Amino acid sequence: MIQVPQSQIAAFEQEEYLPQPPAPVAATPEPLAEKKPQPVISTKELVELAALNNGLPPAFVHSVAKVESAYKADAVSPAGAIGVMQLMPATAAALSADPHDPAQNVEAGARLLRDLLIKYQNYPDQVRRALAAYNAGSGAVDRFNGVPPYRETQMYVEKVLQNYYDMSK
Repeated sequence: MIQVPQSQIAAFEQEEYLPQPPAPVAATPEPLAEKKPQPVISTKELVELAALNNGLPPAFVHSVAKVESAYKADAVSPAGAIGVMQLMPATAAALSADPHDPAQNVEAGARLLRDLLIKYQNYPDQVRRALAAYNAGSGAVDRFNGVPPYRETQMYVEKVLQNYYDMSK
């Protein structure tokens, strides 16, 4: 605020009054178009789409999903693996996926399977190594130069392969 002594004020000028312009009238919003309900996609359909998106045989990804969680999106293993494809939180984060979102979980799991198959493509037991790495981690597969001697992993590989064989008949 500026203060001026009264003795220095000669006169006050009258300002011309300009009324404020009227407030703009809010446009009436258009009624929202009715949203069509999104089709509900089953977990099995998500698995099918993820397999095709990643160039994998759908029966192979179905076999993994069946063995991992029996297609249960809310499955959580004692080790902390989450969802249909039983992704560990760190693995899901590395794949930029929310493991609690079934679509992201299945897509990330199929992508991981594809990446593991590519990693072990020059080995005669490529599929076994990829499945073992999916279950026990590629570090264990690399350390043992094949399916590690873990009973759980060996049983897992055989179960997935048997399911795949049965689905492919």
